[in-house]
Amino acid sequence: MKDSDAEMWDYPEHTEAKHAIFANYLDAWFPILATGHGRVLVLDGFAGRGVYNDGSPGSPIIALSRLLGHSAWPRMAHREFVFLFIEHDADNAKSLTEAIDAFKADWSAAHSQAWPANVKVHVRKGTFEDHARELCAALEEQKKRLAPTFAFIDPFGWTGLPMSLVAELLNHPSCEVFINFMVGFVNRFITHPHQGDNMNELFGLDVDEVLAAFDGSDRVQHLRDVYISQLVEVAGFPYVRWFAMRNHTGNVGYYLLHGTREPLGVEKMKDAMWKTAPSGDYAFSDRLAGENVLFTDEPDLRPLRDALLAKYAGAGPVMVNPSIQEWVILHTPYRKPHLTQVLRDLEKEGAIQVTRPKGPRQQFAAGVTVVVSKP
Repeated sequence: MKDSDAEMWDYPEHTEAKHAIFANYLDAWFPILATGHGRVLVLDGFAGRGVYNDGSPGSPIIALSRLLGHSAWPRMAHREFVFLFIEHDADNAKSLTEAIDAFKADWSAAHSQAWPANVKVHVRKGTFEDHARELCAALEEQKKRLAPTFAFIDPFGWTGLPMSLVAELLNHPSCEVFINFMVGFVNRFITHPHQGDNMNELFGLDVDEVLAAFDGSDRVQHLRDVYISQLVEVAGFPYVRWFAMRNHTGNVGYYLLHGTREPLGVEKMKDAMWKTAPSGDYAFSDRLAGENVLFTDEPDLRPLRDALLAKYAGAGPVMVNPSIQEWVILHTPYRKPHLTQVLRDLEKEGAIQVTRPKGPRQQFAAGVTVVVSKP
């Protein structure tokens, strides 16, 4: 079956949710990056055909629409936004080009103006691997580094995204990556005799090294952890968050992995994930203290409560902002509003003592400290 065959381009709920996360994150990422000057790059390494069978837009159209439809767009004209969409299938690349041309025409007609000169769009037919290597070679030759970049790498499978290339391309300041790690397929084929080279490239390790520390309990989780450790150690992303996409049986089909060098990036991606709050025959989840945390409109906050009490009991006064907030953002699946709710409940119960500076202050604003009682 070819990638351009019609049956490949239905629009299941989990793809819709993945795109919603992508869109929600760009809503935050664009204005943050636009506070500076120069160039911003959005790279879609497996861009697809631009539109699905039911008319839903693909990730390239979503990215363009989130920029040009952003409430802050009028204030971002000083930035150059470059969109690089890579698609290896010739029919898909042609369809994508047509979809982008139609989007441009519709936008210009709706706004009675020409396409913005500071928004550059490039569709490249070929593989992510080939075009990424060309880009790396050009940067090396020109002694330049990559502009602030958000790379969306969403393959169907496990080939064509070597860890070494991800590292070479994105190991620059202000670069981030959002990867669909197809762990279900990887787990199925990790020991296949004809897939050794592909798996070695994917992880940047020999298969024997990937499986060396596997204790026999949960190979899916083990493969995730090894891949994340490579994103940290080889690609240089100090903060990598993972979110599991679970099907109706509760099994993990794939992981969405976000790598960034900034705590603010972690915070905004978690906001994007929670905002999506999927329902139906799938669910996003993360883990804390061995428990799954589902991304729902009304999440179970007990894992956060228990972890907070265990971490800070008897530690003396601790600043809510930034200390506890930073811990929640970087080391738990939860968000700042979740922390606020937990702290409110603990204060009412007398499980924490709260000290607030004098004057009008928010309940847990900067300057507020808490002491967690020993059990």
